[in-house]
Amino acid sequence: MTPEQAVKSSMAADYQPAPLWRRLAAMVYDTFLVIAIVMVTSGIYHAVVNNLLLGLKDAPAGFNPLLSTVLTFILFFFFAHFWTRGGQTLGMQAWKIRVISSETGGPLTLIQCLLRFMIAIPAIGLAGLGVLWILVDKDKKSWHDRYSRSQVILLTPATKV
Repeated sequence: MTPEQAVKSSMAADYQPAPLWRRLAAMVYDTFLVIAIVMVTSGIYHAVVNNLLLGLKDAPAGFNPLLSTVLTFILFFFFAHFWTRGGQTLGMQAWKIRVISSETGGPLTLIQCLLRFMIAIPAIGLAGLGVLWILVDKDKKSWHDRYSRSQVILLTPATKV
């Protein structure tokens, strides 16, 4: 670790962790965006695949692994775009919180985004246990914060990131 990285890493430890209620409020905001993205992507997918490529007017209902894969990639790139370009999704901007790298104090790398996204799925999916972990963690980090070496901080007027 270079001296510059050591200084930034110690700076990352100085930030105030975002409280659970703000993180949950930001997740609610972002959920509305995710629902919209899923609806638009699914509509385009069905229009292209069912109507144009397959010529199906009434597509069979049920699980579609290709659509699930497309949605997973779209949602990953949605979150990765915001996390790498300033550390804030739209919900995080509204609630004045930001995700930063615990190692550098700056925006996340693409690998950190991938780790954060993949671990957030079971962290949220298991009745939110991975998110509620903040309540017992000494550093106020969720499972996906720990695994991706990131942290969600509260933005105050004095915060310089």
